Amino acid sequence: MQNNISKWFFLLSCAISGSVFSQTTVRGSVFTENGEPVYGAAVIVKELRTGATTNEEGFFQLNLASGGTYTLQVSYLGYEPLNKVLNLDDKKRLYVNIRLKESSNELETVQLTAKSKIQQIEALAYNVDVIDAKRLHNTTLDIGHALDRVSGIRIRESGGVGSEMNLSMNGFRGNQVKTFIDGIPMEYFGSSFQINNIPIGLAQRVEIYKGVVPVELGADALGGAINIVTTTYEKDHLDLSYSYGSFNTHRSNVNATYVSKSDFVINVNAFQNYSDNDYKVTVDAANLNTGEYYPETRLRRFHDQYHNETFIGKTGVVNKSFADELLFGITLGQNYNEEQTGARLVAVYGARHTRGNIVMPSITYKKENLFVDGLDLKLNATINLGKEKIIDTLNRTYNWFGDYKEYDSPVGELNYSNLEIQNNNGIGMLSIKYDLNEKSFLSFNDTYTTFDRERYSYLQTENRNYDQPQKTFKNVAGLSFTYETGDWNATVFAKNYNQNIEFTREIDPGGSADISYNYFERKLNEFGYGFAATYFFDDKFQFKASYEKSYRLPLPNELFGDANLIVGDTSLDPEESDNYNLGVSYWLNLGKNQLFNIDATIIYRDIDNFIRRTFAPNQSRFLTANVVGSDNLGFEAQFRYNYRNKLTANISGTYQNFRNNNPESAAYRARIPNVPFLFGNGNIAYSFNDVFKKGNNLTMEYNLLYVNGFYLNWPLFGDRDEGKLDIPDQIAHDLNFTYSTPHFQFIVECRNIFDEILYDNFSLQKPGRSFTGKIRYTL
Repeated sequence: MQNNISKWFFLLSCAISGSVFSQTTVRGSVFTENGEPVYGAAVIVKELRTGATTNEEGFFQLNLASGGTYTLQVSYLGYEPLNKVLNLDDKKRLYVNIRLKESSNELETVQLTAKSKIQQIEALAYNVDVIDAKRLHNTTLDIGHALDRVSGIRIRESGGVGSEMNLSMNGFRGNQVKTFIDGIPMEYFGSSFQINNIPIGLAQRVEIYKGVVPVELGADALGGAINIVTTTYEKDHLDLSYSYGSFNTHRSNVNATYVSKSDFVINVNAFQNYSDNDYKVTVDAANLNTGEYYPETRLRRFHDQYHNETFIGKTGVVNKSFADELLFGITLGQNYNEEQTGARLVAVYGARHTRGNIVMPSITYKKENLFVDGLDLKLNATINLGKEKIIDTLNRTYNWFGDYKEYDSPVGELNYSNLEIQNNNGIGMLSIKYDLNEKSFLSFNDTYTTFDRERYSYLQTENRNYDQPQKTFKNVAGLSFTYETGDWNATVFAKNYNQNIEFTREIDPGGSADISYNYFERKLNEFGYGFAATYFFDDKFQFKASYEKSYRLPLPNELFGDANLIVGDTSLDPEESDNYNLGVSYWLNLGKNQLFNIDATIIYRDIDNFIRRTFAPNQSRFLTANVVGSDNLGFEAQFRYNYRNKLTANISGTYQNFRNNNPESAAYRARIPNVPFLFGNGNIAYSFNDVFKKGNNLTMEYNLLYVNGFYLNWPLFGDRDEGKLDIPDQIAHDLNFTYSTPHFQFIVECRNIFDEILYDNFSLQKPGRSFTGKIRYTL
């Protein structure tokens, strides 16, 4: 650890003291004639045959040698290409505005060429989807629910706003899929910062890597990764929003960026979520005094309030000779979460709750062409000093009517406790990229994470168990080589996974002797590898193939538990998987500015030591254990249609055949329980231009979610006639209306239009029909 830190700070010091050749920063924006930003336009420097694509705000940036004359070739599907000559004349910066005219002819050849240029810049060999988050900023979605619309992904919630959310990707669930924010792993951020409480307005785009994860995202992801890309620092920006909806739900978001002429930047992201979550559920209730039973009664949740508040601030400099970015940040947050139920609705609580906060300073350093052309460096470091509290001090038993019985003995509702936990999570990440030549480059990433849990019980101050160590140290290092040509590119890579686990086990000597503890240390080390390749047969057809031997090291909550609903197991082994992907993409220009696209992928996963969560015997908590041998052969497809950017339609579907592959098991070749195997989404939106006033638009959007029913336990056991525990078919319909002016957007949204009873997890019902209104201001 000390050696790694020393090396990183040495590199940072050298980078800050270094110098680069004189260059001009060319920034610009691409708009339509109506003033709308063009996302994905190709901006090519003719003389250099390099370039960039515009972001969601139509913005692009290029760094060119000063004193030269260059020609920018700007093109976008459905618009006439444009050439603009730049004379830099030793300028240090230059800003250009470009407006594209809509094509009046069927310039199919030009359109396809522009599309091919975008593919050459953006195309990756990995099985990757990208969510254009800006197009969802006018919705009330959080990032978790935005991901729920992507093929191959299911978001599973245990309730309403702030409830536990697990992500499933191609059969992998929860911690097996890693989440990042700007390349930094989120796994140790704490309960105050989760994907179901982060508004979609925080993101510019969300990258979803399925199966094979590039080394640039340094983590032990078993079957995929999600990278949330947030603020860019090109220009000033302000985005404010507030929404109010059913169940007394309030959400607000502030996203502001200031960029001075000297490239000093300040960025603030702040958001809050609040909900009573007092929706009705169908439950079996009983009278605490008489024992009278009320099966399938519709009652309102009465102890499920949730709120969180988060502030993310960054300041520093950009576009300097010593740093492209040097930013210092702080993330502060808190949350309060009332627990209405345990692992199933048979347990009901009326006072038990948790609290948490996050205090996380950070530093980010980036520099392209460090010392020599083609050498890029990125450093990130952060530590989370936040705490979590579990409070269960009322000695009561509640029923679903809100009645309770009081007890004299200290038993609590689930486990008599007032426990404070501080996990002391640290993350350090070093990324280096070096261009060997115009066609190939090397990438190296090293990510080091620490976990050191401290516990204190306000009720059992003399209990030595809370003083026992629970520590992990994890290092994931990866190296890749990439070769690119005009028609194809390929990457080969290797990764090393290393983990050290420290803990004690209780020893009861019997009699009156004090309880003692034995110290243990486990060391885990694994080696993974893989490749990813893609080939463009022409401008319309792309083929992808990838493979990875991947590992996931057990997380602290799996090893030590969370002192709440999860019971840990320090003997867990790393999960391992062979991940295979074969995919094709096809684009078809139908004329009159119509574009059709289909993506289809066949996946195969061969998994060992799968860590599966199951119910404890009393079904109020969860246990984790390794499952020997399982595999998944699946297929996913996505269809997209776009007409003049007015009508868009998307359909996605996923089938996965997740099976037990242990020959010694009585459930050999049975479908793995509690995993959805068939699900999909449909979405259609239409925009009306110049509604009531020129430049004002009205967009109507409909979304459909379908999940085929699946069993909670092994489907081959039990009698169907006696009632197997299952999660039935799920169908949800949502509507969204957005009226947009140049600076204001007004949104009305209805989710679950037909008020269906929806489940992601057995017996844990999600909210019924809800309405939300939102107002947003941008500048």
